[in-house]
Amino acid sequence: MTAKQLFNKIHKIAKSIKTEVYVVGGFVRDEILGSGAGKDIDFVVLGSGLEFAKNLDKELKGQGSLIEFPDFDTARYVLSDFEVEFAGARCEKYDAKSRKPKVTSATLEQDLSRRDFTVNAMARPVGRGGKLGKVVDPFGGRIDIKAKILRTPLAPEETFFDDPLRMLRAARFAAQLNFSIDSQTLEAMKTNAGRLEIISAERIKEELLKLLASPQPSVGLWLLYGTTLLDQFLPEVSQLAGVEEIKGYKHKDNLSHTFAVVDNIASVSDNVILRFAGLMHDIAKPQTKKFVRGRGWTFDMHEHLGKKMVYDITTRLRFSKIEGKYIGKLVRWHLQPIALMDEGITDSPVRRLVVNLGEDLTDLLILCRSDITTGNQNKKARRLRNYDKLEKKIATVIEKDKLRAFQSPVRGAEIMTVCGLKPGPTVGRLKEEIERAILDGVIPNEYEPARKYLDKIKAEYMAKAEEWEVV
Repeated sequence: MTAKQLFNKIHKIAKSIKTEVYVVGGFVRDEILGSGAGKDIDFVVLGSGLEFAKNLDKELKGQGSLIEFPDFDTARYVLSDFEVEFAGARCEKYDAKSRKPKVTSATLEQDLSRRDFTVNAMARPVGRGGKLGKVVDPFGGRIDIKAKILRTPLAPEETFFDDPLRMLRAARFAAQLNFSIDSQTLEAMKTNAGRLEIISAERIKEELLKLLASPQPSVGLWLLYGTTLLDQFLPEVSQLAGVEEIKGYKHKDNLSHTFAVVDNIASVSDNVILRFAGLMHDIAKPQTKKFVRGRGWTFDMHEHLGKKMVYDITTRLRFSKIEGKYIGKLVRWHLQPIALMDEGITDSPVRRLVVNLGEDLTDLLILCRSDITTGNQNKKARRLRNYDKLEKKIATVIEKDKLRAFQSPVRGAEIMTVCGLKPGPTVGRLKEEIERAILDGVIPNEYEPARKYLDKIKAEYMAKAEEWEVV
């Protein structure tokens, strides 16, 4: 179904129930920008949004799925090609400590006035044949699009009081659209930053990931930092800012470095969780920073502490356990490839990297390459060539040692049979020892050598079996 066909259906329903329907928000904005029609379309109904959506469901004979929000007179209709939302034109009044508004019916202009920014406060009526009518633009959205500026329809303090998440949206749209934020709106973001505390962690995470999905996330990240909004939900990132000097030794500003890393990842990968891992990769540097005579500034073990901090941060922001584990793994291992670049390095540590990272190894190497933010182009080129060499070595080791799906060639069931053991810790320890021997290059990753190695070590392990089983 095309957008025009969908609009035609909507017009047919609007005519039959004698109401008016308008496309609003991002669809209208993107049409004016010429950036292409989106798949998410919002409609305002001068009547009941929920009832209109039910009528559309009947007209389309259940081609999509209807999700109802009766408390707000809205509904979402999900089709294979589009996800559309219908809302009755409304005004909202907010309590100081809650995001749950009291909703009353309103005119189209009143409805547009409560939207986040003028560039999103425009509408077009849905007309005959699925054609859209003239743009309704009571707050100068087209002028602001031309000026590439974000401004609120009402006083920014009122707009942000109604929904503090709009402050994060300002930073996101600035990065997404490459727009600036007008001075009054920017100042209101600073003065109202603390009001973000009433917003749920789930909604903050969702908006942050949308910002990170923009072409150059650092644009929005710097706005979040400069307005202190970042302090409200990621103070650990804000703490990366600043440079300290002792005896002529300076360290780099880890905040600007981190934002540059996120941009580098964004230039080569659409994986937004990987971009968040870039935001986290040096998160423990402030806690591990020391000045050591003869070495200068050090951040020893920051990757290990960083992994622990990532667990706390991702839990707080309601990331899934899988996402948190993935981010923590990349933070923990992001320094390891550098240690594998010496000419004399053996295959053993390369094997361990391959096995420990598994299917996330490609993403780790993207993070590591993106971690090169030096302005010295010769140094940058040299470091990138080192990664080229490392990747070739990794490919060679994977192919040679059959590590793509690594596990002991001798499985647990066979170990139990050979050693006369029941399931328990001793079986696991024997299996781990065989895997260690393969990773260290003691034996090849093949069944016969692994089986012989089991025969060699089983007596020693069996002697300790009773002790381990009790433990």
